[in-house]
Amino acid sequence: MLKLAVLVSGGGTNLQAIIDAIDNGSITNAKIEVVISNNKNAYALERAKQHGIEALCISPKDYEERAEFNQAFLEKLNSYGVDLVVLAGFLVVIPEMMIKQYRNRIINIHPSLIPSFCGTGYYGLKVHEGALARGVKVTGATVHFVDEGTDTGPIILQKPVMIEQGDTPEVLQRRVMEQAEWKILPEAIDLIANGKVEVVDGKAVIKK
Repeated sequence: MLKLAVLVSGGGTNLQAIIDAIDNGSITNAKIEVVISNNKNAYALERAKQHGIEALCISPKDYEERAEFNQAFLEKLNSYGVDLVVLAGFLVVIPEMMIKQYRNRIINIHPSLIPSFCGTGYYGLKVHEGALARGVKVTGATVHFVDEGTDTGPIILQKPVMIEQGDTPEVLQRRVMEQAEWKILPEAIDLIANGKVEVVDGKAVIKK
């Protein structure tokens, strides 16, 4: 049984998609051990509690030094003995010591088809604003392993979403969530939980 920690900063719609997929059997062999947020007001924490999942907040604001927060965060995470860390809209930079310790065991969902509209400064609505400003016809979402770069780790799954006439960043954000993010994040977790993903030469390979 793959033990998950889900890290969140906001409403937790991707967390909800994972909870629902575990409940309906589309994610097998996995359970959420803990949900951690950097924001005590994140509705995601409420979602976790409603499903009997341990939920806690560890905020950088409670520490004088960022290094102190990073250390406390990692120690807390380690105390749960999880196998996979899922970043589901987590707006805190993951410290290098955590990436090293959890190499190829941290995944992130990003609301574009990497390498487009990703990297520093591209998060939340800014991704969709960028796509619309550039006039691309297709966007989507990507699940990838986390490495030391920003959105540069091995890509596990991608799903395209068509851009429609009259889209606003908010409308596009919602469609990318519904048509891509909420589908491929649970799918990636299920693949990993069942031993079907490995990283070879810096690329994620899905085994049949």
